[in-house]
Amino acid sequence: MGEYYLWVKALHILSSVVMVGTGFGTAFYLFWINRSDSIAAQAVVSHWVAKADWWLTMPAVIFQPLSGLWLMQAAGWAYDAKWLLWTFGLYVLAGLCWLPVVWLQLQMRDMAKQAYAQKQDHLPPRYWRYARYWEWLGYPAFTAMMAVYFLMVLKPM
Repeated sequence: MGEYYLWVKALHILSSVVMVGTGFGTAFYLFWINRSDSIAAQAVVSHWVAKADWWLTMPAVIFQPLSGLWLMQAAGWAYDAKWLLWTFGLYVLAGLCWLPVVWLQLQMRDMAKQAYAQKQDHLPPRYWRYARYWEWLGYPAFTAMMAVYFLMVLKPM
């Protein structure tokens, strides 16, 4: 298939690691900082979680389907292979969860920054409601992406 194919495949794998790794890492920090009872820490961490999603996750989210479709065509895989259809569906499911997560993160970031700037003792109830939605959306998104990893490696026929 050639050296070009191997380069695209390597970049596809690396971008998937950046996408899922950044997602896991930022989710880990925001999940635990929300249990810290420190508005200052929540303001700082939520700020950098939002940046990481825009700087790292978003480009990888865009690159993944483009490089994946190119690899499929170059390798001659049938677009209707069951493992690929499952992969597409799970990727879309993860994306449908991730888009509102990004919005929720931005809202949570803004509320935490405002609470910190105003030296408030607690975050508003809306922050905690959004944090619950953010967490609930994360579970199916990460589960779907783990399944995608297995499908990509195993390619069950």
